[in-house]
Amino acid sequence: MKKMVVLAAMAACVAAFASGPKVKSDVRRTPYQGAISVDAASGKVIFEDRADAKCCPASVTKLMTLLLVLEDMHAMKYSPVDEVTATVRCTREKPSVCGLKPGMKMSVDELLFAMLVHSANDAAVLLAENSTARNAGREIQGGDLQAFVKRMNEKAEALGMKSTTFVTPNGYPPPYGSDRPYDVSTARDLVKLARALVKYNEVYRWTSAKTYTMKTITNKAGQPVKFLNHNNILRMDKKKIVNAKGESEVDGLKTGYAEYCGSSIILTGKRDGHRAIVIVVGSETSRMRDDHARRLMVNALDEVSRPR
Repeated sequence: MKKMVVLAAMAACVAAFASGPKVKSDVRRTPYQGAISVDAASGKVIFEDRADAKCCPASVTKLMTLLLVLEDMHAMKYSPVDEVTATVRCTREKPSVCGLKPGMKMSVDELLFAMLVHSANDAAVLLAENSTARNAGREIQGGDLQAFVKRMNEKAEALGMKSTTFVTPNGYPPPYGSDRPYDVSTARDLVKLARALVKYNEVYRWTSAKTYTMKTITNKAGQPVKFLNHNNILRMDKKKIVNAKGESEVDGLKTGYAEYCGSSIILTGKRDGHRAIVIVVGSETSRMRDDHARRLMVNALDEVSRPR
């Protein structure tokens, strides 16, 4: 009887990834669902464990939105200082949000800080809407999100992310029992996304910020809202990885969390001019995620900086 129950639970988890999140992902059986570390320059694998296991990346999805925004800016479609007007659609997103209101104006730069430091779902949607509208050659008036998601998947295919399907620009999943699909990827695929991102030097402007104080969003007391980066290995002194000079070696990239997805992270760091990338997906807790990611990053930095 016990064996039948276990088999039924495993089948339910498989069904959840095929359609919608009807059950919680089995994040409590292992410290993570998948993990991998690589040399960022060569892509050489330093460590891997279940790197091809499918996972729900949650807010890690926002890094694909970041990559497409960077492509737009390098193509001169718009710049970080350009202002974007908040739409009704983006203000309907659920937490985490930065608190956009319809008609509010905010720069692309500030939206990127909100999306990458606070993991704001409304900022990610507005950036996606803006991207679609600007690529269509017009000012934003509720850009087509499905067109942006299509572009996300086209980019994933171009990067060789064979086991990845995006359905949102922010990774916010549908509720339990829903038949709606949700974002799916693997640790190995996410490495390909991370390697594409770290080629842009400006990516660290947003992903290495420990805190960010909003310029246009205030609290009830009228004071600017300050956000803390969810990347604890970057922000917290007790979790930092430092070099001989006491300088932090970790400078990005992004965390993700949803209850049935677990806690995930794409982490990058640099030592003696050599960069490493670590991916941990589907940990039961953020502490467990951080512990494994930190250990893998220490080992990866030792490896990439080793004299040849």
